[in-house]
Amino acid sequence: MSTRMFLMPTRTLPVLATLVAALHALPAQAQAMAPATNEASGATAPVYDAALARQLGADERGMRPYVLAILKTGPTPVPAGPERDAMFKGHFDNIRRMAAEGTLVTAGPLDGQEGRRGLYIFAVPSIEAARLLTATDPVIAKGEMVAEFHRFYGSAALMLVNQTHGRISQTAP
Repeated sequence: MSTRMFLMPTRTLPVLATLVAALHALPAQAQAMAPATNEASGATAPVYDAALARQLGADERGMRPYVLAILKTGPTPVPAGPERDAMFKGHFDNIRRMAAEGTLVTAGPLDGQEGRRGLYIFAVPSIEAARLLTATDPVIAKGEMVAEFHRFYGSAALMLVNQTHGRISQTAP
C-alpha cells in the first residue's frame, strides 16, 4: 500500500480550520428532515430534533466534547519497503476499526507543515482514552508518528460524518 496519499500536500494548516468549520455546518440527517418555513419571510429554518440531539450526545447548543489528536513525525521513521507498507496497511485498518466502533469521528492527512501529518477526532470522554486508542495504531507503535492531544468542543453533528462518508465514497479510503 502506498503512503503517497498520506503525505500529499493539502495547502496549509488553515485548511484544517476551514474543514472543521464546514463539518460544523453539516446538516444533521438533512435528507430525513423537512425544513420548517417561516411564513413571514419564507425562509427555512432547521427543526430541532431532541431524539437526534440525545443520540449524538449534544448539549443545548448542539455541541459536544471531543479529543483532537494531531499526528506528527516521530523519532523513528520506517524506511520504504514491505515493513513500511505493512505498517500503513495496519494504520488504515486501525482507522476503519475505530470508526466502526464509533470512537473515531474523523481522520485525515495534513500537509506535513512543521511535521504535522494527520489528525484524529475522537468521541471519547478524556485525553487518556484517546491516548489508549492512538497507542493501537502501528504508526504510533513503531515511532513513525507521535500524537499531540487537545480537548475540542464542536458540533455533535460530527458524529454523522462516518455514516455520511460511507454513502458518498465510491471506494474505501
